[in-house]
Amino acid sequence: MKKHFFITGLTLSLCLASCIQEEALNVEAAIDGCKGSSIQLLTINSENKKIDIYVQDGADISQQELVFELPEGATIEPKEKQPKDNPPIYDFSLSDNRKFIVTSEDKSNNAEYDISIFKMELPLLYSFDNLAETNPYHILYLSDQSKKLQWASGNPGYKLTGIANNANDYPTSQVAEGKKGYCIKLETKDTGGFGQQVSMPIAAGNLFIGSFESSNAVLKPLEATLFGYPFTKIPTRMTGYYKFKAGQQMTDAEKKPIDGKDSFDIYAVMYEAQNNDFFLNGGNSLTDPSIVNLARIKAEDAKETDEWTYFDIPFETKNGKSIDMDNLKNGKYKLAIVLSSSINGAYFIGAIGSTLWVDELEIVCETNNQ
Repeated sequence: MKKHFFITGLTLSLCLASCIQEEALNVEAAIDGCKGSSIQLLTINSENKKIDIYVQDGADISQQELVFELPEGATIEPKEKQPKDNPPIYDFSLSDNRKFIVTSEDKSNNAEYDISIFKMELPLLYSFDNLAETNPYHILYLSDQSKKLQWASGNPGYKLTGIANNANDYPTSQVAEGKKGYCIKLETKDTGGFGQQVSMPIAAGNLFIGSFESSNAVLKPLEATLFGYPFTKIPTRMTGYYKFKAGQQMTDAEKKPIDGKDSFDIYAVMYEAQNNDFFLNGGNSLTDPSIVNLARIKAEDAKETDEWTYFDIPFETKNGKSIDMDNLKNGKYKLAIVLSSSINGAYFIGAIGSTLWVDELEIVCETNNQ
């Protein structure tokens, strides 16, 4: 009996050893993704082996961090090394385009990628004229000239309700009746049965510089809106045009009628961001100690009007802070612009039907810093 068990165990061990020895090494040679401290946007063309990396204005491209995501066992190195290269830090100061070679784990395959670095900066004028996407909802480019940076909104969260039949049914959309050309329309909407189930009875129309994290839309809605993009100028004023119509009935976070009249919000905030992954969000964008300057429309100026109404809002210093010019040059500040059809819409308080139109919004900066 013991001899039988010994032979069986030996056979099993030999089979397992044979399977391990015969397991093939990975033959893939590709770049699946890339991260880095100053990267703001990245596009990968797998077919043409071309990667465009957009970094913040002020980034030191002689010390560009590139943490590549590769297939298991694959390796990567620049085709021509530079003296300052120290992976994952690479020097793009002599050329903003470099070639990198990816080699598969089994060494049988390699792929050559063209990697280009582009510096990006926020525009100062926003006309809301250029759509990036129209299905299922509108996404707008930040600038008429740059076709890379995009506005963010809570539309991805509203999609979960299943109510909208087309792009114009979403809280945030582009419409044709602007002060000049097109404008942005923000409308506070009912979220239906889905909203009642998750205690989010309304969705204010909103638009902001930053990103919307759909994964937090239900469980952590305030943290779903990440505000800001690196900014290397000193803002002094925010100007533009608006129209606003308040909804008929204010409701609280449980959708119970309450007294009062809805109002809208328009503000811009500049804040310290020593780390590129630091963002203000819907819960702290007006109160965080990192805030340096804030421009926000006053309650007495946020009036209902059917006519395009001009606003001119100064940036005011907050938290006793001042702008450090070296940090400004090195992209250590971020600017966010936030628009909402209900001033307390982030807390699901407002009036269904409240509608805000905004056009020709501009950030005015110190002339000696532009």
